[in-house]
Amino acid sequence: MSATNSSSLRISIGSSTKIASSSVAMSLPAAAVTPVAPAPSEKADLFGLRQLEVAYEPEAATLWTFMRAQGRPTYNLGLLQDFHSWQDGIRERFEGAEELRYLVLGSRFPGVFCLGGDLDLFVERIRRGDRDALVRYGHSCVRILYRNMIGLGLPLVTIGLVQGDALGGGLESLLSFNVIVAERGSRFGLPETLFGLFPGMGAHSFLTRRLGAALAESMILRGTVYKAEEMYEMGLVHSLAAPGEGVAAVRAYIAQNTRRHSGQRAVYEASRQVNPITLTELESIVEVWADAALHLREQNLKVMCRLVAAQDRLLRAGGSAGA
Repeated sequence: MSATNSSSLRISIGSSTKIASSSVAMSLPAAAVTPVAPAPSEKADLFGLRQLEVAYEPEAATLWTFMRAQGRPTYNLGLLQDFHSWQDGIRERFEGAEELRYLVLGSRFPGVFCLGGDLDLFVERIRRGDRDALVRYGHSCVRILYRNMIGLGLPLVTIGLVQGDALGGGLESLLSFNVIVAERGSRFGLPETLFGLFPGMGAHSFLTRRLGAALAESMILRGTVYKAEEMYEMGLVHSLAAPGEGVAAVRAYIAQNTRRHSGQRAVYEASRQVNPITLTELESIVEVWADAALHLREQNLKVMCRLVAAQDRLLRAGGSAGA
């Protein structure tokens, strides 16, 4: 979903920052860094998708993908459809082959991985009382996350590359990856409580497995925004990179772990067996989220609208990125 706040009161909690909801506006990323192109061997439109830049690098058996969201850097309906097509295309091209070992996802928007769900869409559907549309959106999201979590049924290690803010659904999606590589100073958070909601597309399930129920609930309820360094200390980020060096850090990780690929993949599979997350669980939580959304007051919806306006300012500041 979305977002943090430049004009709101900031309350220090340890080294973290909690965003108080006295006024709500999106803060621009502290340092907008344009990701370095991976320069793979094949052109970067492998599946002909509009909002995903996809390129295969056979030398490293790696598929590089970068989001180029049209409009705000959020999970709009078109981008979700591209993700479904992307996953189908990967299965069709690489199933039964040994040509793909690593799957990497990043973003081309300067200073932002993803700000989460499409708040404009949410406000419209909530005001219309359209529960079915909210559920369809959420189910689409968690089906993508679930397929990513299981590596599409292929012998993959999945890597999320973060070079900026990953908030709300942006963080939820990252939690479905085996490995998260983040540039220092990148920010992570689940700020849905700002507008009276909760992150309903994976956060509870993934965080509870990784951190335990009490800490997961605390992280969700407090709406704290963490830096990459803090997420690394919590064990949610696996590797830190200097600003602008995220792609190089992913390359280094792959080079260092290629010989251990089979064992690593088996460990991730074993972890899924020990603490299984089912698609049914994820979809059931989406329905709880949809019901909660329909109980939001107009005041909450106005907060969401202000966040959308702040995202629009961020888009203008980002120039043509994501267009």
